[in-house]
Amino acid sequence: MPHPFLHAFSPAGKDEADYIQIVSAKGSTLTDSDGNDYIDGLASLWYCQIGYGREEMADAIATQVRQLSAYNTFDPFTNAPAARAAEMIAERSPLDGGRVFLSCSGSEAVDTALKIARQFCLRTSGESRRVIIRRTNGYHGTNAFGTAAQGIELNREGWGDLVPHFVEVPNDDIEAMASVFAELGDQVAAVISEPIQGAGGGFPPPEGYHEATRRLCDQHGALMIADEVITGFGRTGNWFGSQTFGVVPDMITFAKGATSGYQPLSGVIVSAEICENLSEPGFMLRTGYTYSGHPTAAAACVKNLEIMTEEGLVERSVHVGEKLYEGLEALAADGLISSHRGGGAVRAAVLDRPSMGVRNEMLRRGVVVRPINNVLAMCPPLVITDDEIGRIIDTMAEALRAVPE
Repeated sequence: MPHPFLHAFSPAGKDEADYIQIVSAKGSTLTDSDGNDYIDGLASLWYCQIGYGREEMADAIATQVRQLSAYNTFDPFTNAPAARAAEMIAERSPLDGGRVFLSCSGSEAVDTALKIARQFCLRTSGESRRVIIRRTNGYHGTNAFGTAAQGIELNREGWGDLVPHFVEVPNDDIEAMASVFAELGDQVAAVISEPIQGAGGGFPPPEGYHEATRRLCDQHGALMIADEVITGFGRTGNWFGSQTFGVVPDMITFAKGATSGYQPLSGVIVSAEICENLSEPGFMLRTGYTYSGHPTAAAACVKNLEIMTEEGLVERSVHVGEKLYEGLEALAADGLISSHRGGGAVRAAVLDRPSMGVRNEMLRRGVVVRPINNVLAMCPPLVITDDEIGRIIDTMAEALRAVPE
């Protein structure tokens, strides 16, 4: 009889005993139940900015649990950690006067942003604006709205037509997006786009792409939603990837790095213009989650942002990205990889073959990266040392030589 634990994004028939059981972690190093150590080149799933085992995080979480572990923030309730977390996130964002809606996962954040987009357009333009433009290779979580918003076809297959009114454009073709606007301009509610596409394969945007998207949205009265679940909180050398690319979206989704994974927390930064419309007398925002503004998760966010600020981890991400770039350049020069791409501390090695076998060999040698088709993706903790980055690159080279093409 199969084990009761049904894993995410995994073969449903795989035996629990065949998984690697992680039992502890410190800094950028993981340890499994057999005593093997691994350099975590992916920060678990693109999120552990400050590294594992931080005592100050444990203390902040424990203190909050003892004082107020949890309580809802539906009207008329609030709590100080949630309010402070929202303030700190808004202060670091490019949205002047923006407000922060809190949830638990990136998928919830995306669904909330798309619902708010539909609500805002309904209130300002009527029923006509329903179309959402998505980009090929975009990843926007796995709730119903986010699954429909994905530009990864395999992740949409098998679920049926979850949410209608999506139009997909190639991820690197701004003219294709312009053509959609030319045809459907007054029907487009929003464009949803990652500053750097992470789970889809580490794709950076073509030069000027996001600026052009902003112009198209402005010209046609559509909203621009930046999905920063991966790129938020220091991954690209700024607090948000939108700042790195010089654009101000109407909404920004975030999660992952907001707490470095110490507690589940996500949300949406909503522009002042949208909030002003939704703040009209008599209107109630009828969306939210049981754990929206969860005080323990919010306390983890506050402490995480304090650590990142005090230790200069946003600035350090530039250095981490440069060291990964240098290592990948050396692998390409040696002919071991076809090319590489990415931005900031989100990088991907492009192989001339499927990447799963190479990933498995790297695991055997004690390094974690993410296989995506013919790509090995990296997004390490921002506290990773230069020596640990060197080990990631050296192990990749060893694995590429060891695994037959």
